[in-house]
Amino acid sequence: MLEDRTLAGLSPTPWPAAYPKGYAVVDVETTGLARDDRIISAAVYRLDARGEVEDHWYTLVNPERDPGPVWIHGLTSEALEGAPLFADIAEEFAVRLAGRVLVAHNAVFDWQMIAREYARAKREAPVRQRLCTIALAKELDLPLPNHKLESLAAHFGVVQQRAHHALDDARVLAEAFRPSLRAAAAGGVRLPLLECRPLTEWSDRPVPRQQSGGYGGYRSGSWRPSRKRPACPYPNPGRYEEGKRLKQGMRVAFSGDTSTDRELLEDRATEAGLHVSTSLSRLTSLLVTNDPDSGTSKAVKARQYGTPVVDEAAFGQLLGDVEPAESR
Repeated sequence: MLEDRTLAGLSPTPWPAAYPKGYAVVDVETTGLARDDRIISAAVYRLDARGEVEDHWYTLVNPERDPGPVWIHGLTSEALEGAPLFADIAEEFAVRLAGRVLVAHNAVFDWQMIAREYARAKREAPVRQRLCTIALAKELDLPLPNHKLESLAAHFGVVQQRAHHALDDARVLAEAFRPSLRAAAAGGVRLPLLECRPLTEWSDRPVPRQQSGGYGGYRSGSWRPSRKRPACPYPNPGRYEEGKRLKQGMRVAFSGDTSTDRELLEDRATEAGLHVSTSLSRLTSLLVTNDPDSGTSKAVKARQYGTPVVDEAAFGQLLGDVEPAESR
């Protein structure tokens, strides 16, 4: 077995055989966070099995629309006018991702944006697993004041030069990921790897945007979506029982990747009279996930509470015949 040295450099540490053979540390800057938003720049640092940099790549991307929160990413329409379209860089991007675990800070966001862009280009990103450095920091119990990238960078003494510039953010993350990976290996920590599924059903139907206070429902200095769902009008009838129908008012949570755009699934659940919940509690009627054995907080809580679990395909069938709520 190959060996590496601990962070202290004092003794050799066996490298876990189950760890991935390579990583693609990714950062994308976007026009916003909604399903119709687009990537405007992307960067990839390719790392070997032990986190050493092999090479890096960066590109601007013409989003074919307003660039969004310029006060965050600094990319104007003029700067992006002559940039390639995503379809033009999709192959090169894929080469950088192929055969590697995608690593990002808040990886679900970067992956969802990438998956949507590939779906628009009628292609499939060659990514099967992702690793979120926020989740890894939690696994390592790092003493961070918060889980922002700058806090992770400061903990490892990495100097950030241009925040919200994709290439510099990817560099900073790669430099912070290396010691995190080695600490995990030294401690025998299981990496928080999650499955990535390409989108097969999606929509660019715009999410309603606020008319004031900033582009795309974000206020200057904020990075939070402004989307709200109407309250479910039906009482919660309890948990779903296998072999029976869903009933209006049931509280449904989603976890992990889905082949259908998550917001589309949530919209369909809401339209069927279900209560879509962003968290999981003892009151949750059903968890929908394609990876019930994952380490996501919802999957873990579902196992603890005995919450019923179905996969995306089964949920789609159940949605076709939802029992009406009892009249009051």
